[in-house]
Amino acid sequence: MKGILGRKIGMTQVFTESGKLIPVTVVEVEKNVVTQIKTKENDGYEAIQLGFGNTREKLATKASAGHTAKAQTTPKRFFREIKGVDINSYTLGQEISADIFTPGEVVDVTGTTKGKGFQGVIKRHGQSRGPMGHGSHYHRRPGSMGTMRPMRVFKGKKLAGHMGTLTVTIQNLEVVAVDTENNVILISGNIPGPKKGLVIIKSAVKANGKINEMENLVSYEVEEPVVETVEEVVTEETPVVEEVVEATETTKEEN
Repeated sequence: MKGILGRKIGMTQVFTESGKLIPVTVVEVEKNVVTQIKTKENDGYEAIQLGFGNTREKLATKASAGHTAKAQTTPKRFFREIKGVDINSYTLGQEISADIFTPGEVVDVTGTTKGKGFQGVIKRHGQSRGPMGHGSHYHRRPGSMGTMRPMRVFKGKKLAGHMGTLTVTIQNLEVVAVDTENNVILISGNIPGPKKGLVIIKSAVKANGKINEMENLVSYEVEEPVVETVEEVVTEETPVVEEVVEATETTKEEN
């Protein structure tokens, strides 16, 4: 098990050499820093804590600044734990970059969904509306609250309320490409959260360590255009002009 924190940038598409189109989500993964290593002796479980996103010392609390100072790094904005890792392969203050994953590797991505505010039952739960005419006053209401006898509403009844801002994990996504120069990972499909939202990329629980075969992506390198010099263009067009002049003189003599 391994993982890294990143920031969702948006979606785009890439093409393979066989012409297959793959929709991908671009995740920016700046270098993560191991800010703490938790052991069974001290904490009761094994995990590593990763720090992501630099923040100004002025905005960091004394506790947070002192915590990151132990790892000899700058204050971080986000801290998340990755469980199930081999803590012996990590050291305090170690930097983790995008090359921790390889193309074709299967991962799980966790993020916080977009907040929609207070919504009714139609948008929140997909219920059907009532008739919109003929004197009906039942349009977008929640409907019956249940049977008469309990004289109360059962717990879990689907009603209007706050929608979104839930922690959601999408499993078994595929790493399409890894760009170490720009610290970017391309993941197939969509992942939860808005743009610039924090996401956690971890090895897939149901397919830990699985790596699928990936086709090579199309390179978009632009070739240098061939520009002809003015002298070459003039010399190529000159014979054509001379032929036209000779043909005109011959026609005048015949007339």
